[in-house]
Amino acid sequence: IGDTFRWKGENVSTQEVQEIVSQFGGVSLVNVVGVEVPHAEGRAGLAAITMDGGRQFDPQAFYGFVSSKLPAYARPAFVRLISEMELTGTFKMKKTDLKSQGYDPSMISEPVYYRDDAARTYSPLDPVKARGIHEGAIRF
Repeated sequence: IGDTFRWKGENVSTQEVQEIVSQFGGVSLVNVVGVEVPHAEGRAGLAAITMDGGRQFDPQAFYGFVSSKLPAYARPAFVRLISEMELTGTFKMKKTDLKSQGYDPSMISEPVYYRDDAARTYSPLDPVKARGIHEGAIRF
């Protein structure tokens, strides 16, 4: 059936979120995991996305897409753009590294975005914004 995580008191199926996110224009591969966020109960969704060659990620369009297709609790809090998805020996997408690295921009080199509901988009996550999330100033 796939992995699940709890967020905002709800069970979130990573497979269901992956199926919806994979329908967004230009997405080649998607891997969804739940990541811990300080000052929040449960795990927030992180969608690791590989775009089709040459396609650019449009954070505002993605925000509108997931807002129209997924309930609020299932919408990814973070989007991490990955050039190549890591696979296991049986060609399944690896989740362990995504979970351990999470959304921390100091641990990863790829672009990371966070769901910015005030601006109705996914905004780039830099070290200052990441600190705001860790300190509870930015909440989901």
